[in-house]
Amino acid sequence: MGNNVRKLGEAELEIMQVIWDSENPVTSNYILRELQGRRQWQLSTLMTSLTRLAAKGFVNCDRSTGSNLYTSAISENEYKTGASKHFLEKLYNNSIQNMIAALYSDRAIKNSDIQELRDFLDKLEDE
Repeated sequence: MGNNVRKLGEAELEIMQVIWDSENPVTSNYILRELQGRRQWQLSTLMTSLTRLAAKGFVNCDRSTGSNLYTSAISENEYKTGASKHFLEKLYNNSIQNMIAALYSDRAIKNSDIQELRDFLDKLEDE
């Protein structure tokens, strides 16, 4: 993704989550079923979003089987890494320390979260 981070809207992220969670290529009807309860969409609405996701480079559509099969063109981890970097740059001047300080001062994270982070960083150093 690099510096050219393409962001997903909330609905697009939900669609991508369905595709990422599936081990196999999925149909639009499968995605629609998986989104039931979260989105009250018609198939046409989903198809518009899938077309947009393909244009943004997030999904591939295989039309060779007679029914459109969708797969992700970017891994979930790759997207999350790029989105996290973009978020950190835009909101916290590329400083993870600034982010943690802001969350801690507003009590959005607890002391137990800080300890968990400390343990995680210690484990990274040991590797």
